[in-house]
Amino acid sequence: MKIALDATPLTVLTGGIRRYTEELSRALAENYSEDEFWLLSDQPFPVPEASPANLKFGRGPANLLERRWWLWGLQREMKRLSIDVFHGTDFSVPYLRMRPSVMTVHDLSPWLDQSWTDQSWHAASSRVRRRTPMLLRLGLATMVITHSEAVRRQAIARFHLEPERVVAIPLAATPAFQPARGSSRGRRPYLLYVGTLEPRKNVGFLLDVWRELYREHAIELVLAGRRRPDFPEIGPEPGLHLTGAVENEELPELYSGALACLYPSSYEGFGLPVLEAMQCGAMVITSRDPAIAELAGDAAILLEVGDRAAWVETLHCLLTQPESFERFREKALARAAQFSWAKTAKLTREVYAEAAERFRKKA
Repeated sequence: MKIALDATPLTVLTGGIRRYTEELSRALAENYSEDEFWLLSDQPFPVPEASPANLKFGRGPANLLERRWWLWGLQREMKRLSIDVFHGTDFSVPYLRMRPSVMTVHDLSPWLDQSWTDQSWHAASSRVRRRTPMLLRLGLATMVITHSEAVRRQAIARFHLEPERVVAIPLAATPAFQPARGSSRGRRPYLLYVGTLEPRKNVGFLLDVWRELYREHAIELVLAGRRRPDFPEIGPEPGLHLTGAVENEELPELYSGALACLYPSSYEGFGLPVLEAMQCGAMVITSRDPAIAELAGDAAILLEVGDRAAWVETLHCLLTQPESFERFREKALARAAQFSWAKTAKLTREVYAEAAERFRKKA
């Protein structure tokens, strides 16, 4: 089988959708050597490192007509390559039903902006908000993938999808995320947040909680992630470290050395930083979001995102009685061991086969 995947997320420097596209395409190629996997985009993108020979890279638009990528350019390129199934890794599929397609709906955050603040979760996602429901309503996505059962149920309800067309397939952390020895050496004790600085992640709330703790405890806060353009700049202050985007190879040391990894997100489709932290044996304190709860099980402390008193009290207990939280590190490692990109690739490859069969029956 020849499968094409949308490579456009690879044009972004960091982020969960980029990680998903890169790791999934590599795992598919490694585990299904009899298939060909093609990464296609109308924009230049970096080639994933250590790509297997059956992970290939198509060309972009060859003329003005093909610049209308989702209508003409992508279709012409797939015809040239004799593609059997297309996988839209970021909320989209081609606009013409010429072959089976699979759409990944990472979460419903583009349609669930907060009503109590003027900061939008996705200020630049108007195209996704308009386009994706139309593509789903017209049945242009033969199958739909979500990363959790929570989002699967939400997608079925919001877009009126047939349940058998929607499959929940969890993500994974790469094997490089492992406990790092000596990771705290040379550092003062710190709490860690990893992720994009954006309204949905509640970074402002996290800063307020940390500032209250900092008055009594010499605990620093590290914010590791790129700042989205619509997120306010954070000024310098004692004990606060803004690293910007961090390379993947540096993250295991950051996760492993933290007293706790904090993730107070209002809403998630999966919560990949939570899994990465757990795979490094980190203590995780996160929001009681349905998808995160599904991922973490009992291996993390789940708190209501707006309950400032609960966050402050929990972190105070962690700082004064750290030994009572050590069991969560062992639970985190055991829980994280249940996820792998090989499993994700296997389940995704099964969806491709199902899409091909459904498309054939309707032809």
